[in-house]
Amino acid sequence: MNSSSTPTRRPRWHRRARQALAHSLRVRLVALFLLLALAMAATFLFGMQKALSIGWREAARPLVIDYVDKLAADIGSPPQVERAQALAQRLPLSVRISGPVVNWRSHPGEPDFEPHWRDGQRGDSEVPRFFERSTADGHRIRFGLRVQVWHDRPRTVGWVTLAVLLVLTAVAYARVRRMLRPLDDIRAGALRFGAGDFASAIPVRHAHRPDELGELAATINTMGADIHQMLEAKRALLLAISHELRSPLTRARLNTELLPETPEVQPNREALLRDLALMRDLVTDLLESERLASPHAALHRESTDLVALVAEVVAGLPGAPAVQQHLAPRVPPLPVDRTRIRLLLRNLLDNALRHSAGAAQVPQVEVQAVAQGGVCIRVRDFGTGVPEDQLPHLAQPFYRPDTARERSAGGVGLGLYLCKLVALAHGGTFAVRNAQPGLEVTVNLPFVAI
Repeated sequence: MNSSSTPTRRPRWHRRARQALAHSLRVRLVALFLLLALAMAATFLFGMQKALSIGWREAARPLVIDYVDKLAADIGSPPQVERAQALAQRLPLSVRISGPVVNWRSHPGEPDFEPHWRDGQRGDSEVPRFFERSTADGHRIRFGLRVQVWHDRPRTVGWVTLAVLLVLTAVAYARVRRMLRPLDDIRAGALRFGAGDFASAIPVRHAHRPDELGELAATINTMGADIHQMLEAKRALLLAISHELRSPLTRARLNTELLPETPEVQPNREALLRDLALMRDLVTDLLESERLASPHAALHRESTDLVALVAEVVAGLPGAPAVQQHLAPRVPPLPVDRTRIRLLLRNLLDNALRHSAGAAQVPQVEVQAVAQGGVCIRVRDFGTGVPEDQLPHLAQPFYRPDTARERSAGGVGLGLYLCKLVALAHGGTFAVRNAQPGLEVTVNLPFVAI
């Protein structure tokens, strides 16, 4: 099957961030911590600023009034620019003088910050500005705080605050990651249990005093142990039934073969022999499927020439049917279980022959070497194929498409299932696709050192 060669574009950072925020509990917890820290810091700073500013205004108002009167007296009447300039250089203040004779400003390029004092006893109405004074000769002197001074210091404080928040966020992320690390163990354990590996339980941290995640891990371990026991009990029951059925089937076949071959009995005798052979094959396939489905399936590997094995299986098919063979000349020997690979090839070829009745071409079998010493086996028929929605179910046990429900056209539904189990037991892959026309099965077997 051809895979798309178009390179996948990595999503942009904001899309990755949204995806992480939507699917990662760890990222959501850190984001929540950061938002909570920012909200608490802003609320604390705003509350403290309000509390201190209100108290400071009430306490400092008479002092500021007296100090502004002193500054205006130092400048003099009429106002003297030299004194005002010396005052602006000594203090973080801006001075503006306007009047009939003197019009001067200490910092013409900077805006002034002029606080408005409010008096609660006057209904929060604005009172005359405390930072403005009038002289006897008609000049007005206005004092203001320099904006640049107020901008530089809060900026430094802001950078320090941001750095502290970033450090706290990093510490919180590390802590949250450590707290949620059992989730990774639980996920890995659930994947192992789903694959049928119940040998390794999920580690439970602080088993004597587990937290909620520890209790969840222990519960999943208990569930995995129960599922393992049920599967083992089912497998043991199926193996026992299959073994017990072999003896009566053998006796029934023997008794059937001993029936007289008279014209009256012969049709029933042949039909009974066919049914008994089908039941025998079904029991054999069930036993083999249960052995291969076990995670510890025993394979008797030996170095095998797969090209010769394919030719041998094709030659041994009943009736010597026509099968087109494409066997590469330089296929290296592969360590496989010969008996089970022969079963895989025979089932695939039987399936292809069964569905090639009336087709324009005979089935094809292809063997070729792949990278890293592996071998690829392809078997294709030229029949009608199957609907696309049924392809994922073809290798399931006892599944047959609707077009193969008749006994004459379809088996019992274990052939492709056994082929898949053989491929997986060898560490390989099994894939089915519609070749249009027909169906193509691809088995990749990797090289495994003995």
